[in-house]
Amino acid sequence: MAKEKKHTLSNLRAELAFLELGGYRSPQQAAWRPQFIFEDSPTCLNFRNLGKPLPCSECALMDFVPDGFKRERYPCRHIPLDESGHTLDSLYRIATEEEAHTIVANWLKTTVAQLEREPHGKLSDDAASALFSKSAH
Repeated sequence: MAKEKKHTLSNLRAELAFLELGGYRSPQQAAWRPQFIFEDSPTCLNFRNLGKPLPCSECALMDFVPDGFKRERYPCRHIPLDESGHTLDSLYRIATEEEAHTIVANWLKTTVAQLEREPHGKLSDDAASALFSKSAH
């Protein structure tokens, strides 16, 4: 398994563990504002980074961001998460926190399982595209 795919799988597994262990509900997180999935996670390149922010283009999640959203300020908010095409951007406006957490957890589990089955040594564009088309319908 190539380094890029191992890194992506490791990040997705860590994100799922953080979510399932209540990391976004933790009192150590900034209680004065809502917590943003992916952005307020230790898996984010800029988590608690008080210096110069690292570019999101270096994030493992960028493989799942549709091309038209890769230059957004928070590209991870535009990853299609389910068959209805929900993204974090849309969930923040229409879903409860619990609903959003459930949808993201399901996406993480599905994505990890698919990547584990992927025969190629590295995450292919076809694998990421398959998730988009599966989620976009």
